[in-house]
Amino acid sequence: MARRPTIKDIARQAGVSESAVSFALNGRPGVSQDTRARIRRVAEELGWQPNSAARALSGERSGAVGLVLARPAHTLGVESFFLQLVSGIQEVLSAARTALLFQVVEDIDAECAVYRRWWAERRVDGVLVVDPRTSDPRPALLEALALPAVTVGEALPQAGGGGGGTDPAAATAAPAARPAATPAVLSSVRADDAGAMAQVLEYLHELGHRRIVHVAGLPGLAHTVRRMESLRTEAARRGLGPDQVRSVLTDYSDAEGAAATRRVLAEPAPPTALVYDNDVMAVAGSAVAAELGIPVPGRLSIVAWDDSALCRVTHPRLTALVRDTAGFGRLAAEELLAVLAGDPPRVRISERPRLEPRESTAQPPAHT
Repeated sequence: MARRPTIKDIARQAGVSESAVSFALNGRPGVSQDTRARIRRVAEELGWQPNSAARALSGERSGAVGLVLARPAHTLGVESFFLQLVSGIQEVLSAARTALLFQVVEDIDAECAVYRRWWAERRVDGVLVVDPRTSDPRPALLEALALPAVTVGEALPQAGGGGGGTDPAAATAAPAARPAATPAVLSSVRADDAGAMAQVLEYLHELGHRRIVHVAGLPGLAHTVRRMESLRTEAARRGLGPDQVRSVLTDYSDAEGAAATRRVLAEPAPPTALVYDNDVMAVAGSAVAAELGIPVPGRLSIVAWDDSALCRVTHPRLTALVRDTAGFGRLAAEELLAVLAGDPPRVRISERPRLEPRESTAQPPAHT
């Protein structure tokens, strides 16, 4: 294995002292502009990179931001949402020459441990926090660590009580300068999950569906709760009770999506429409219906929350909510870079997903 170049190597090749190299590479006074330029040129030729431990001691920025995903590992390989989200994040960070440090862990406790380690080692300048919970320990921890953060999905309470409101106009407000030593900034980017669910229920209701089951994701996630609450509210507005319209919880996997589909379709009065919280579960549910001899959309309509290639190539093609997930990732990365540049905390709201009707939805059978 090739040896990493050191400050001593740079000093020897540039013909200067090691202290001069240190001054030049850390932007400190004490060397002339010509010497500084020569030292940096030699460092680049040798492929020298700063040591993370030394950088931490100097207080210099790391040039990286972090993203920790606390999800069951078996649910990640089949879900397209996070791949598209990270793609958008990476697009913005790459243009800003900022690295993304990504880690998958089993639960929130492990995620918090990662934040503590990254903070202690000065590994990241800030973090993107995904999957906000209804009861979430992360805001208080990030506030205590003074680690700048942007939550992706919901505006979480801030330990210090500050932060922007949910008014979309706040997204375009002129940023104010942030003092150099402040608590962590918890900005947020979010999607209108409640409005999207209202759109889905209105569409199915207008088709004539009165028995609808929402095959939801993980319990305790803020967006899961928002979707379930919106479903109940919109159903009640139309005179539909919990015996007609309800949610069932899963872990987002195709296996649990299929299992939930089997359970609800085996009921004495099965639903005429199913709304799935991701594309993978929707495709699995469609396969279960085919296996049971239930025609889609003849006897069962299916809607997927996130559109993807899976929804468009399966037969019949699935009605789905279309949103720019990569754009959502770009918005989150842009907001974190703005926070690191000194902008105040705020909430930015992405465009509401639009429903794309396809062959998997139709009027329910007349006898239902």
